[in-house]
Amino acid sequence: MCSFARNFKRSTPLFVMFLGSVRMLLDKQPSGELARTHLYFFVTDYLTDFKTGKRIQFPSFRECLREQGTVQMLTISRDMAIEIQSLVTLLGSLCGGITMCNSLILFEDLLVSTTLSPDDTANLSNYGVMRLTPHALSSTSSSWSYVRMSKSASNVSVVSGSPNAVLATSHGSWHTSRDTAPGEEPRIANVPRPLQRDKWTKGVDGFLLNDGWVTSSGPGNPAVWLQHTEERLYLCVYQYKSLTLILLIPLSSLVNGEQDIPLVKKQLLDNASQKIVNIEEKLSRGWGGENAYHVSGYRYLLVDGDRNVSRASPAAKVNTLSKDSLLALNKLREEVDIEKARSKLDNPEHEKDFEACIRARNNAWVIAKVSRGKELYMALEKASETLLYASDAMEKFSDR
Repeated sequence: MCSFARNFKRSTPLFVMFLGSVRMLLDKQPSGELARTHLYFFVTDYLTDFKTGKRIQFPSFRECLREQGTVQMLTISRDMAIEIQSLVTLLGSLCGGITMCNSLILFEDLLVSTTLSPDDTANLSNYGVMRLTPHALSSTSSSWSYVRMSKSASNVSVVSGSPNAVLATSHGSWHTSRDTAPGEEPRIANVPRPLQRDKWTKGVDGFLLNDGWVTSSGPGNPAVWLQHTEERLYLCVYQYKSLTLILLIPLSSLVNGEQDIPLVKKQLLDNASQKIVNIEEKLSRGWGGENAYHVSGYRYLLVDGDRNVSRASPAAKVNTLSKDSLLALNKLREEVDIEKARSKLDNPEHEKDFEACIRARNNAWVIAKVSRGKELYMALEKASETLLYASDAMEKFSDR
């Protein structure tokens, strides 16, 4: 499979979350113009994160100690967890009645709390890191990780050639225009483009609005599909310093549709603003920066596939590894993926446990261990050490 196809498959959960499945778009318009147009602009916007000048640079072996499609979590104390749970309960009650609002909270680029399923959490938090966090709003840079397909990604094929133009409104009424010449970029008005850069802006009240979702009163809130419940919800984002709150409001809970969202926002400011300020201040005081979870002497990646959670050495530490070590580790990860796929075909009900230690060209040890749905990858560049040392180092790390 080509590099573009592999990377595009990584983005399909985001496509479905914001725009619906391709099958749903085809049901809405069997001619395929609607689906082709959405795919065209979605892929175009997606590729902007890989642009370096005029070139497109896909992730390389240097990102082998990161895992796309997973979430990195913030470790917090018990007292802090109780305080955050109180905020989450309050956020859930903002919709009123028997309908509960779902929420997801990020501190910096790390997950603090979620009421969503693991797959929905991974999709929404990854989007938050890409476009919603303070770093994403202030930076035009991008970072990507080892190229692997999310297990929840659906198969989407890109139709070659420019699609016919489709006009859309934020309320889902679609109109087609067939005056686009072959080879031209479609002339589009108000097509939802969730990955378009510089569309999210922070208002004076702390709420983020997207210029791509325009309402009668100006920039609005996009609606998303949850994969777990197939429910449609408005995406409402509030940000205070390093804390980003993503509130998901069920469409069914709003009598007047999007016109009722300002009421929900007012309730949040009136009832939760002080809690948010206190939590952000406490998290900031206790946060040790990007090296907070660095384990001295190790360059590692730990992945919990069942929960879509990962933890890894910070990028600055990984960059100290030599090219030979990274190439060897990248190759080892590919072999692990092949072995996992083979094992799944042989016995889908049983996950095979295995481990491997390989000596790289520069005499470094690269290590992989798969056990009970968790994966550990490490690189040790103490060339004088033996295989026994490498195995012991892995066991000591696992115990930690």
